[in-house]
Amino acid sequence: MLIASRNRLARLHYGPNGFRVLEPGDHVLCAVTGAPIGLDELRYWSVARQEPYASAAISVQAELDAARKA
Repeated sequence: MLIASRNRLARLHYGPNGFRVLEPGDHVLCAVTGAPIGLDELRYWSVARQEPYASAAISVQAELDAARKA
């Protein structure tokens, strides 16, 4: 049986070369902006913090912010 996952927030585990779907859905929310990111458009995330990012620039900024807090 196919479970519909349209307009549903997915829960993922982020690895160094990809991600694994823990709970089906069609998007995640950017950890910084809160913007929805379609799973087919997801390219940037932090393995260490298990966070998705909407763009490379946001990913770099999140990394710099995390380094400053450490």
